[in-house]
Amino acid sequence: MLLRARHPAFSGIASPLSALHMKASNSCKFRYEKILEDKKLLKDPLLNSLPPEWPQDLRPAIQKHIKADGRKVVVLDDDPTGTQTIHGLPVLTEWSLEPLAAEFKNDLPAFYILTNSRSLTLPEACRINAEIGRTLTASAGQVQRGFAVISRSDSTLRGHFPEEVAALSEALGQTFDGWIINPFFLEGGRYTIDDVHYVDEGGVLVPAAQTEFARDRTFGYATSNLRDWVAEKSGGQIAAGAVASVSIADLRNRGPQAVTDVLMTLSGGRCCVVNAASYRDLEVFVQGLLPAEARGKRFLYRTAASFVQVRTGISPRPLLA
Repeated sequence: MLLRARHPAFSGIASPLSALHMKASNSCKFRYEKILEDKKLLKDPLLNSLPPEWPQDLRPAIQKHIKADGRKVVVLDDDPTGTQTIHGLPVLTEWSLEPLAAEFKNDLPAFYILTNSRSLTLPEACRINAEIGRTLTASAGQVQRGFAVISRSDSTLRGHFPEEVAALSEALGQTFDGWIINPFFLEGGRYTIDDVHYVDEGGVLVPAAQTEFARDRTFGYATSNLRDWVAEKSGGQIAAGAVASVSIADLRNRGPQAVTDVLMTLSGGRCCVVNAASYRDLEVFVQGLLPAEARGKRFLYRTAASFVQVRTGISPRPLLA
């Protein structure tokens, strides 16, 4: 079931043209200055001002790569709404060795584990993530199957980040080059542009920190810029300047190779924000991600539901009403 935000009346809405300075380049693509993260922007003019999407449909190539690679994608879902963008994949509600090993043996590209950790206390969420991480490693080793893990969470930035991801990372016993941060969720109207995360409320893109979600008593936050958000949620242990980013311009002007170039520079578990305003942007990112993984790079993913669909190669279907 799709959860929808309330649509209150707005004031102080800015036209994107007042926040963006656009200039046509020789390649007829636009460059834009940094969007002020405290501005509410009209969605359609802003999206229309971005560079044109990458022209090639990359989903078939992604599906082919995933099938040939054979690594299983495991999605840890922190609440029951995370499966709404996929179909045909099993959802486990327990994580003992035998059922996990059975999932690693089959030919499906992925499976879900419902942790429901968003409803738990922080210590309990970390305990469950660590327990699952250890069992995943043991069961995959038993059947000799490689795997990647997505920590699927809220597209409005609520959840036990970074603590439960750190607990999971440690328990998996792998050295991750980067943590990929991608809360884009098209179906719910969540966009990340110039590292600022927005919520679509009635055709207006509202910076996430100005929405009711940011006032959550457990998971509240004060910034909409995802680099600053990582710094805020980590209590300053991760500096905003240390967070890498894949921009809309990277995705739409340079394509998958730009993504590979950025990801190959990551090491030591460095966080990397992925901007996205369409499913094609996610396709470009994943098409650039897969070669980096093939060259030995390892990433842990903290994303919303849209990313899961593309990373697992699932063909899209309309959401259930």
